[in-house]
Amino acid sequence: MKEIRYILLFIITCNAAFAQIPEKEKGALIDLYTSTNGKKWTKSWDLSKSVSMWYGVEVENNTVVSLNLIQNNLSGSLPSSLGSLKNLRVLNLAFNDIQGAFPDRLVSLKKLQVLRLGKNKISGTIPKKIGNLKKLEVLDFFSNKLSGTIPKSIAKMKHLKILSLSNNAFIGNIPEELGELKYLERLELADNEIEGEIPLAISGLSNLNTLVLTKNNLSGKFPSSIFSLPKLRVLQIQNNGFDKNHMKNSIPVKTDLALFDFEDIDDKVKNDNIRNGFLRKDVRTADTKFEDVD
Repeated sequence: MKEIRYILLFIITCNAAFAQIPEKEKGALIDLYTSTNGKKWTKSWDLSKSVSMWYGVEVENNTVVSLNLIQNNLSGSLPSSLGSLKNLRVLNLAFNDIQGAFPDRLVSLKKLQVLRLGKNKISGTIPKKIGNLKKLEVLDFFSNKLSGTIPKSIAKMKHLKILSLSNNAFIGNIPEELGELKYLERLELADNEIEGEIPLAISGLSNLNTLVLTKNNLSGKFPSSIFSLPKLRVLQIQNNGFDKNHMKNSIPVKTDLALFDFEDIDDKVKNDNIRNGFLRKDVRTADTKFEDVD
């Protein structure tokens, strides 16, 4: 009789473990596992175990809140069923080999705070409704194969702190609406095909500490008011078509910049914080090659 009781208890316990999350959520995770060659992940999942025991999956109150599979040898495409993870706050799949388009359905993840998909091979365009992710604090598509224009709807992400879109194939202008992102700390748009002038509204981003615009087709007069941003420490704008004479006359004699890259930089901007292009540890970015400063 005791053996039967233990068996029943074991079955009940197992069922409780597998019932931790809704079937749609578990199905979405299995879809990801299947579509990205899960058997060859660096740290794979044992599908016979509870979802809460799967590597990189965080479960709270019987729902998936975080999926962190950074640098885990994912290879394939993102399934649209990931849009079923309605309570997801963190989606970090950076440094993998993910290909194909970014599923439109993912813009329905309205609780998402961190979206990191940098260093993959995602192609196509960013959905125009990406701004529906209004709680997002980090949007990272660094080093993919994305094209098209930068969606203006990003300005709806009022809590956004990091916008990293470097090393893609974006065209068009920098949306003036980005100047509405008052909490933005890092704006990284290097290595694209962005053109036109920098919107003056960017100089109103009082929390900005990193502005990386290297290797685009930007032109015109660089807004000198950007040099007055109180928290700006990294400014990289080389390999564009800015008015160099205007730039040289706009650079302040004293600056708190830890790194400033621009063509024909002269000694007047090389102060104690700028030494041969080296960068202090406290201002390192994903887009910046650096060495330590003593």
